[in-house]
Amino acid sequence: LNIITTIKENHLTVCIHRVRSCGSIRFIKSKYVCVFDKSALKFSHQQLFLMHSNFSFKLSDIGEGITEVTVKEWYVKEGDSVSQFDSICEVQSDKASVTITSRYDGIIRKLHYNIDDIAFVGKPLVDIEIDASKGVASEEDVVETPPMSHEEHTHQEIKGHKTLATPAVRRLAMENNIKLSEIVGTGKDNRILKEDILNYLAKQTGAILPPSPKAEIVPPLRKTEAAPAAPKDKARKIPVPVSRPITFSGKDRTEPVTGFQKAMVKTMSAALKIPHFGYFDEVDLTQLVRLREELKPLAEMRGVKLSFMPFFIKAASLGLLQYPILNSSLDENCQNVTYKASHNIGVAMDTEQGLIVPNVKNVQVCSVFDIAVELNRLQSLGSAGQLGTSDLTGGTFTLSNIGTIGGTYAKPVILPPEVAIGALGKIQALPRFNGKGEVFKAQIMNVSWSADHRIIDGATMARFSNLWKSYLENPASMLLDLK
Repeated sequence: LNIITTIKENHLTVCIHRVRSCGSIRFIKSKYVCVFDKSALKFSHQQLFLMHSNFSFKLSDIGEGITEVTVKEWYVKEGDSVSQFDSICEVQSDKASVTITSRYDGIIRKLHYNIDDIAFVGKPLVDIEIDASKGVASEEDVVETPPMSHEEHTHQEIKGHKTLATPAVRRLAMENNIKLSEIVGTGKDNRILKEDILNYLAKQTGAILPPSPKAEIVPPLRKTEAAPAAPKDKARKIPVPVSRPITFSGKDRTEPVTGFQKAMVKTMSAALKIPHFGYFDEVDLTQLVRLREELKPLAEMRGVKLSFMPFFIKAASLGLLQYPILNSSLDENCQNVTYKASHNIGVAMDTEQGLIVPNVKNVQVCSVFDIAVELNRLQSLGSAGQLGTSDLTGGTFTLSNIGTIGGTYAKPVILPPEVAIGALGKIQALPRFNGKGEVFKAQIMNVSWSADHRIIDGATMARFSNLWKSYLENPASMLLDLK
């Protein structure tokens, strides 16, 4: 019986020699079946002509509950020829970027979206004109019909057995050359889950997949199956990033706030009431570095370690003599300012017990060497946790040497009832210009000041900083003001 059937709706022209009813939906090499509303036409002769059929390639479900994506880049344009597994476009969800690949061989006839348009899952993405006469699937392979509905998109019939899987799981299986018929589903009604694919991959590769917070790249399996293979000259498939769950057995613990930490909580809470004013500058310590190198051996002969800190403290004391408002305190009612006669300059220390700020008493009457001796004592007691109350109280001004740890700038917090504090950065060798415009190597340190803006204005802080800076950049000038 010779019959020529034309189906205008799907643009198909079928040349038939013998026809009989059939319930199968599979295309096989020696028998051809075309599906029309669950009925089928079966051929005994190897003649089939499918003339240029246009199919709407719909955006598949990419998982994670995503319903819409943004088209970020098209890899094809209208009129381009594509093959199975060719990249069509890249879309961006609110969680990840995904490359969409073609499921058909054919010609792109229409792009339904422009760059940065919102594409919806289940809606047409591109129209592809398919010429099935260029190739016929092998006997063992299943040629899926175009996804016309959600039911068709989530089911696959293989040799009379329906395999249940979501489009995202099918895509993962396709990119790793895995036949769904070989996977045992652990979901409801034997539905194949993503975990089933991953477990199958692990068994095939013999890999032990430890938990990791980062995405791992799972290489595709060796092509041992008779599945449709992409042409060698086509772009290599993109590996699938697979995130692994993180396992962590640690537990939270609660500890009481005690000791120095408890004192810090009280002091810093009081500091929140102070309106802080910040001022920053850099100091050229080139001459001071040379001077310290000359005096360091002499101090060691006396059993004292000479650091830069005694110079910084003494220079601050000389500056406080000119700007005593920085060595004062303000009462709780902000009605009276008390100018302190003694320069008890505190030095912030990082110890095993926490942050402590002992102070050097009466710096205004001490020499640089006297200050170095007292600092050595305070540092030894601080390391041993043996500082007394007198060492930790009575401070009037503070310097914090963050540079010993490695910082450059900071925003130091004033310690009430004081009204000013300075943070000293690390000393760095940096290029600078001299008065003749020549570049030279300079030893530069950054300083960060904080002052109580209720009683100290910016001009006062800047003038004090400039005076302190001049003493350090020209250490010999301190001799003129030493008492």
